[in-house]
Amino acid sequence: MKKILFASSECVPFVKTGGLADVVGALPKEFDPKEWDVRVVLPNYTCIPPQYRDEFEYVCHFQMGLGHYIGEKYVGVMKYQYQGITYYFIDNLEYFECFYPYSDTRYDIEKYTFFDKAVLSMLPVIDFQPDVIHCHDWQTGLIPVYLKTEFSSNPFFWDMKTIMTIHNLKFQGVWDIETIQGISGLPMDVFTPDKLEFQKGANMLKGGLVYADYITTVSDTYAAEIQTSYYGEGLDGLLSARHFDMRGIINGIDYKMYDPATDEAIYKKYTASNFRTNKKVNKEKLQEMLGLTVDKKKYMIGLISRLTDQKGLDLVNYCIENLVDDYTQLVVIGTGESQYENMFRHFAWKYPDRISANICYSEDLAHKLYAAADAFLMPSRFEPCGLTQLISFRYGTVPIVRETGGLKDTVVPYNEYEHTGDGFSFANYNGDELLNTVNYSKHIFFDKKAEWNKMVDRGMAKDYSWNSSKANYEGLYRYLLGE
Repeated sequence: MKKILFASSECVPFVKTGGLADVVGALPKEFDPKEWDVRVVLPNYTCIPPQYRDEFEYVCHFQMGLGHYIGEKYVGVMKYQYQGITYYFIDNLEYFECFYPYSDTRYDIEKYTFFDKAVLSMLPVIDFQPDVIHCHDWQTGLIPVYLKTEFSSNPFFWDMKTIMTIHNLKFQGVWDIETIQGISGLPMDVFTPDKLEFQKGANMLKGGLVYADYITTVSDTYAAEIQTSYYGEGLDGLLSARHFDMRGIINGIDYKMYDPATDEAIYKKYTASNFRTNKKVNKEKLQEMLGLTVDKKKYMIGLISRLTDQKGLDLVNYCIENLVDDYTQLVVIGTGESQYENMFRHFAWKYPDRISANICYSEDLAHKLYAAADAFLMPSRFEPCGLTQLISFRYGTVPIVRETGGLKDTVVPYNEYEHTGDGFSFANYNGDELLNTVNYSKHIFFDKKAEWNKMVDRGMAKDYSWNSSKANYEGLYRYLLGE
């Protein structure tokens, strides 16, 4: 039995702010439990819904020393079984009492440094000795560092391997060296340019990337992009140096949760064989609910996103007046930077029959939009993987994307001469190119409906369940264990 421990700052259904939680929630359940013992550890935030948190079982507690800034701290370990997986929760009210998992960077760095050391410290106490610790994003970046430094003298840890998965390189956990050394208690000799030092500060993610046995990211194209200065966020040199120990594995989506044939949230269920008649029922009902003009012939574009610079919303702002003509509607769901929240609110006020701005995150409304929209817009500046376009395929909604990261790897651009492709894409980060691509998609939608429907067929036939990604992770684990 091979033992794997996932370490993460979030995980569905306990706590979620983005796609990281979906991955950590879905992937462990995919492994065959006869061969793999996969468990997950995360912080015991007080914002975890009480229906789960009230059921957690106490396992143990102990005191743990950190750096001289902090001294000794209480570590509690709680446990919970959910859908066949064992979850551990690191308990400390001082750090994890919150309405939302993240706060300011300095405080987050302290609480996740505590978390990283607690993850390793609990293992001998709970008598679980993983073969591989799979660390996700910067919040778990110090686990490989502690493993190879402070914990390396204990035989219990000698054979453990670590994988560092980058979900978004933009977030790295950077602060000054003195503070991170004072919090972590790590020796000063790890704060050098070839290790944790970064632009005169210290960088938790960089520590993970230097000390981990292997690095993965969430698409092949993103793995290549982050070795360049444009996408590398200052770590392109290190990532290029480690490119033999790095690969991209595309994320999957939960095919049970996202299935238009069984989805209880949508108005009318449908499959690949009857979407031509049933999908438009969802459109008309959603138009009615959101106060848009009710007309099944309108071209409805969906956008579900964090409203941030990364997502290409400045391009949308540039051309939105031309985007939503008399025949087009735009439905937005998301929260984020106030400039973009207010931009969508303004245009929804100006064009109430064409634009609906839902400045919130609602899982129920998101499902309704996936089922109702004709196309889905993702003009991202960079996109490590992207889950929205994968869910769109599942619901027969055609993605319109910029060719970057996982979007480039998953969306095949439509070719009207070869009758291939399942989406539309543009290469340059440019508002005119975005507008031209959307206008071209409208031409196919209105003038070549049979071609459009074949694109939908091809998209719905794709398999982005976790099945194929899981096989790649299994192969990687076996490789690390020398099998």
